[in-house]
Amino acid sequence: MSSRRNNGTITGVVALSVALVALVGLTFMPTQYVIQRPGPIYDTLGTALNADGEEVPLIEVEGARTYPTAGTLDLTTLQVVGNRERTPTWFELAIAWFDPSRAVVPLDSVFPAGVTTEQRDARNADLMVDSQHEATAAALIELGYDVGAEVKVVEALVDTPSEGVLAPGDTIVSVDGIDVDSASVLRDRIQQGEGDAVDLVVDRAGEQFELSLTPDETTDAAGDTFWLIGVSLTTEYDFPVDVHLQLDNVGGPSAGMMFALGIIDTMTPGNLNGGENVAGTGTIDATGTVGPIGGIRQKMHGARDGGATVFLAPASNCEEVVGHVPAGLDVYSTDSLEQSLEILEVVAEGDDTAQLATCTP
Repeated sequence: MSSRRNNGTITGVVALSVALVALVGLTFMPTQYVIQRPGPIYDTLGTALNADGEEVPLIEVEGARTYPTAGTLDLTTLQVVGNRERTPTWFELAIAWFDPSRAVVPLDSVFPAGVTTEQRDARNADLMVDSQHEATAAALIELGYDVGAEVKVVEALVDTPSEGVLAPGDTIVSVDGIDVDSASVLRDRIQQGEGDAVDLVVDRAGEQFELSLTPDETTDAAGDTFWLIGVSLTTEYDFPVDVHLQLDNVGGPSAGMMFALGIIDTMTPGNLNGGENVAGTGTIDATGTVGPIGGIRQKMHGARDGGATVFLAPASNCEEVVGHVPAGLDVYSTDSLEQSLEILEVVAEGDDTAQLATCTP
């Protein structure tokens, strides 16, 4: 009997030892995932550190009158734990699974194969610069300024209708007689034609000429059909007011809407937020259209933890919002700068917020 007990004890110890060794080994094995968590928040009405480590206003305006502000208009950020050089351990992933403020996502979705961390950071920095330009344009247009927008060709793609016809530096003046003051005007007209040829007026080095392009039909991952002429575009502006946005070490386009709101609040009397702590996220273009972003759940948690009580979320992110709003945070959906301003007006005046759009199942 004693021998059997001893054998059982030895077997148990061995099994436990093997399990512990396996657990330790699993802990340090490489994974194919990274973790998204809330990043720092930045008050667009406040200050930030510049490249020299000096604290300066996040928004500075020259050439127009500015006004005192109150409360906050926070932009939210996302941090990624891990990269292709060092992924989180399985132990770290297990902890993140049970933390509602974090998300475990495939490595390839954040760091595509063949793209280095440095290339990704450079791309995000470029997107941030574009976002700031679009936000400035949207804010100034909302305030009644003419921003002198010109849509220019960056590249005519190979094996597309634009190859050999359009060239880098060309300005798209009009499409089918409609003035082109944003890339979306051209894109929308092409889609409306459903494959019909579009007539363009193009300015090349000061000389204008007309041409016609027939778009190629293509299908996206969802099976939806759309049309392309195969051109990469950028919009250049001639801003009548000098707006400088100071924010280093943050990349991507998702701060656009909050930049625009901060600029408008800085350049208008009163307080857009009524002195409340408001946060939000969303891309924006010069027309004021608010677009989707990544990491909305983590950004809501970051906003709440940073003291915000109101959060503006892109309507196109609503499916990710429903059921994941942290306690103490009121979330309203928006698809345009105009709607965001209307939401803030209701909040500022203390009116019934039940009339505002929210994310519903």
